[in-house]
Amino acid sequence: MAAIRVAVAGAAGRMGREVVRGVARAENMTLVAAVDLEHVNEDAGVLAGLPPLGVAVEPELGEALERSRAQVVVDFTRPNAVAGEVECALELGVRPVVGTTGLSPEQVERFASTCEERELGCVIAPNFAVGAVLMMKMSQMAASVLPGVEIIELHHDGKLDSPSGTALLTAAMIAEARGEPPQEPGPPERGLVSRGVRIHSVRLPGLVAHQEVVFGGLGQTLSIRHDTVSREAFIPGVLIAVEKVINLKRLVYGLEHLLDL
Repeated sequence: MAAIRVAVAGAAGRMGREVVRGVARAENMTLVAAVDLEHVNEDAGVLAGLPPLGVAVEPELGEALERSRAQVVVDFTRPNAVAGEVECALELGVRPVVGTTGLSPEQVERFASTCEERELGCVIAPNFAVGAVLMMKMSQMAASVLPGVEIIELHHDGKLDSPSGTALLTAAMIAEARGEPPQEPGPPERGLVSRGVRIHSVRLPGLVAHQEVVFGGLGQTLSIRHDTVSREAFIPGVLIAVEKVINLKRLVYGLEHLLDL
């Protein structure tokens, strides 16, 4: 089977460099394009701490995808850029794997319609760490038994969106398990309420990505926590998504739908 031709958008960023390393080391993938507004014309492999890969960083996604004949583009850019990147990829028949958070439900719905019309696969995941998916699934299980719940999500101070996409998806999964309608937000100093679940966001230097879901019941509490201590944790999930998206003809939201859990 021919190697999957992969482009990376946001290739010069911290997560983008991790993806370049992951794709370069995967036996069934080849890096064919790297896109970023920084480090233009530099070798993507060297930027990622690897030997030269012969793939120079380019500033224009559309030109890079057309020239390289990429089949999949992995996007770890910025919330204000990701929607345009996904639209560009789908227009060119390239399958997006998106780890950038900040897309609105309306944008995701629009992309889903485009994917169905064109029979193109797309994967959008708020979190590609397999352990984080397990944390969300376990929280969904606990939600039907313990009545009280709050989410504390902690990320590095460079993360632009708040609450995190992982926290919002966790709240949605908990609400689905309970079958409860969303509640009205309470006082802002107590955190945002999403789907009836209160979320507290922390942004500090030294953090990567962490989330704790705390449940409370009569005379007891239960804490379910996941800690990402290195961005390497996201790469196995990204590679799974790249492999699976080739055979999809629709948009899939959430890595959990690609795993046998």
